Amino acid sequence: MEFKKNDHYVIDITDIGVNGEGIGKINGYTFFVDRALPGETVEIIATKLKKSYGYGRLMKIITPSSERTVPLCPIADKCGGCSLQHLSYQAQLRFKTEKVRQNLIRIGGFESPSVMPAIGMTDPYRYRNKAQYPVSVINGKTVCGFYASHSHRVIPCEDCLIGQKENSYIISRVKSFMEENQLTAYDETTHNGIVRHIVIKSAVNTGEVMICLVINSTEFALKQEFVNALYDLDYIKSIVINYNSEQTNVIMGHTSETIYGKTTITDTIGKLKFNISPLSFFQVNPIQTEKLYQTALDFADLSGNETVIDAYCGIGTISLFLAQKAKTVYGVEIVKEAIDAAKENAKLNGITNTEFFAGKAEEIVPYLYREKDISADIVVVDPPRKGCDKNLLDLLLNMAPDRIVYVSCDSATLARDLKILCQNKYSLVKIQPVDMFPHTTHVETVCLLTRKRQ
Repeated sequence: MEFKKNDHYVIDITDIGVNGEGIGKINGYTFFVDRALPGETVEIIATKLKKSYGYGRLMKIITPSSERTVPLCPIADKCGGCSLQHLSYQAQLRFKTEKVRQNLIRIGGFESPSVMPAIGMTDPYRYRNKAQYPVSVINGKTVCGFYASHSHRVIPCEDCLIGQKENSYIISRVKSFMEENQLTAYDETTHNGIVRHIVIKSAVNTGEVMICLVINSTEFALKQEFVNALYDLDYIKSIVINYNSEQTNVIMGHTSETIYGKTTITDTIGKLKFNISPLSFFQVNPIQTEKLYQTALDFADLSGNETVIDAYCGIGTISLFLAQKAKTVYGVEIVKEAIDAAKENAKLNGITNTEFFAGKAEEIVPYLYREKDISADIVVVDPPRKGCDKNLLDLLLNMAPDRIVYVSCDSATLARDLKILCQNKYSLVKIQPVDMFPHTTHVETVCLLTRKRQ
């Protein structure tokens, strides 16, 4: 059977891909269809055709899945954020658990990994403590919203249902300020316009909010006017101007100026306090973050006598959790500003058994091991999406700590790294997915590896 672009086909969806797309076959030819679910018969239009597979756009659901739900968000099918809102939440959790398991089998080479069910949320809405609204112009009007899937086309949306309730009111205030002061929206194509993004950071457990206006300039003459537009909202504790005049799709520039209130806002995870700056990374789901870190702490199984290395420590969140029960924790992070924040967060919580180092994990950890003679009982790694550097994995095999706790935001690179670590020296003992991002395909995973006794 010869397939043609823009032709319509009826297909049975039998599987779901790692990005949440439905998968089906017609005469052995595979189609990937966004927002189609296993068990459905759908009509599609062919949009892209390769030799052995193609992509189709969902046109009509002929037979719906029993797991299909009506998204609460009116733009869920357009926005690039919530790609699974049409799937029941319990089915989302099963999908994420299976995604981790399949990556461990296919990429990691593990025969039958025992993956515990993903830890979910009681209420999987209003969980994000950070919102980044691109600003654009549509039909002559200033709009804020989110990018459409696989594009930088802004879909207007001021009240995201996975964001905080106050965001929509804040966005309305900022838009009014822009209109009153004739501030134009930034155009990525021409590099003209002033306002690029509105970033809102919310400390969910303390109620403090930071507003950050990202502008295409190196200066801003309307600082007081911007403060006047917002300061009467008593939950706003910090107003910041971020300067980003580079031709880049990176949201935040390197320079920020606090024009009202504090330079940071403070939130809590468990009993610990953390200061959050405009540029610092902080997990976006505080409810699930506590579950994630508690899982890592449980897997570490600390007695109080251990030396721990946290190889990708960020602003010290996991390090400080571990320090409550360890003898000493050494944190390593490539971003110097994050290390400065980690030191401040240790002081904020009165924790004195930590030491933090700025630099690449694959360079600092060998330094600690070979030059400072620090041999860790436990190593915790929480790398970026690309996974651990190969040199760090080799060092871990040489150091041979009793336990490695691997926290991952990408189960594919996790599986790749575990294949190396578990080839001879380590056993994969526990695998716990945690749903940090409901209604998306992303999943965090905590794994415990123990050294094999020779």
